[in-house]
Amino acid sequence: MGLPAQKLIRSRSDIREGVAGLRAGCGVMRVIHDRVGDPPLRRYRADFAGLARIIVGQQLSTASASAIWRRVEQLLGEVDAVSVGRARARALSAAGLSRGKVQTLKALADAVEARDGLRLQRLARMSDDEVRAALTCVHGIGPWTADIFVMFCLGRADAWAAGDLALQVGVARAFRLGERLAAGEALEVAERWRPWRGVAARLIWADYANLRKSGATR
Repeated sequence: MGLPAQKLIRSRSDIREGVAGLRAGCGVMRVIHDRVGDPPLRRYRADFAGLARIIVGQQLSTASASAIWRRVEQLLGEVDAVSVGRARARALSAAGLSRGKVQTLKALADAVEARDGLRLQRLARMSDDEVRAALTCVHGIGPWTADIFVMFCLGRADAWAAGDLALQVGVARAFRLGERLAAGEALEVAERWRPWRGVAARLIWADYANLRKSGATR
């Protein structure tokens, strides 16, 4: 059986199409979109560098993650399995990476370079579950990282990151369901946004960022 067809987000016009669909079907999405406008596109390459960028950005603000990523690019030039594999751990740490992220990047480089290892170019032909299974075999890569790869590197419009804290808080606030939902609860709510859950997530993240600026999430 082939991979079921799924809309891909490649451009801002795809974001606008998703927003229109969400506004038509969900009053909560209309309210959020009225507050934040169209969310950012946020697309990365579906390769080693794209996955590495997601790893670098784990548990960091967008600004902090971008600053560290620029330093990593300055250090390595082309960010790929070869350059990461050759880089000294001390140099990667000096660029701002935690010990855990250095270890994860090194493990990813080893997995990609292994003879029967991870083939990132094949992930686009796999289902979301298969992508998660393949990526989480790498030490240090968990479900959140895999889900963000599906969303921002593979660009799948219906992707959803169930373990994301901001989505759990944002969904709870949007529906007045308390301070934060469990991953499964947020996933259940998000069913109403198919086949545009990836755009809904972008809207919720933008709204969450505004709430943080106003101090409403504290």
